[in-house]
Amino acid sequence: MKRLIAFCFFIACVAASLSAQAPVIGISSYNEASRCQVNLTYINSVRQAGGVPLVIPVTDDDDQIAAIVATIDGLVMTGGEDFDPLKWYGEEPIRALGVIAPERDEFDVKLIRAAVAAGIPVLGICRGEQLMAVAFGGSLWQDIPSQLPSSYVKHRQGATTSAYGTHSIDIEPGSLLYRILGKDKAVVNSFHHQAVKDVPAGFRVTARSADGIIEALERSGRLQGFRDGNGWILGVQFHPEAITGAGNPEFLPIFRELVGQAAARK
Repeated sequence: MKRLIAFCFFIACVAASLSAQAPVIGISSYNEASRCQVNLTYINSVRQAGGVPLVIPVTDDDDQIAAIVATIDGLVMTGGEDFDPLKWYGEEPIRALGVIAPERDEFDVKLIRAAVAAGIPVLGICRGEQLMAVAFGGSLWQDIPSQLPSSYVKHRQGATTSAYGTHSIDIEPGSLLYRILGKDKAVVNSFHHQAVKDVPAGFRVTARSADGIIEALERSGRLQGFRDGNGWILGVQFHPEAITGAGNPEFLPIFRELVGQAAARK
């Protein structure tokens, strides 16, 4: 009887220890020069927010992706290259299209669809926000300057330090991003020439730049035509991790919200 009581106590202690562990936040990576890489700013932002970062290598193996999704509690989809427009939303590539990465396209789409199907909280940053459109039935502007001549805001700030905000965004009152940041305007950094054009069913726009470019998306309902675990989803076109990584806490609440959602699901 004493052994049984001791064993039950041990199991209870183990369960309590596991439940108290910080949530594991997967971070999508990219391949470059035979390396799997991700910027440290993403890793450090997750750490600062109380999560355990786990870098996910690029793979097209469905079983490995399923195993990874079963391991993580939250997911950050990171910035990077342009998407192949012909494959993912049926448009011929224009001359101003940048470098594409077909292997990463496939990986990112499989990973985010699997995470959403499992109800895992997802934060998409820059390319990660654009991925939400590409993966769930929307489309992109392939190049803002050439396709939208009326767009007057400089969305690719160039050599300016990545932690410095160069243009403003208007945030929809009552939206998830508004609740997280507690304000309807913010000044953000900007390193993109593509942007979401057609918003998929199940998402809504919650922030725009002064010239109307979409700067944030979030879930508005069920994602039509895809497996959907009804988890938390937020996409931002700017790079909060670069600002957070430089010691400015203004956008750290975005990562804290992701980690909090992951912890609640865990």
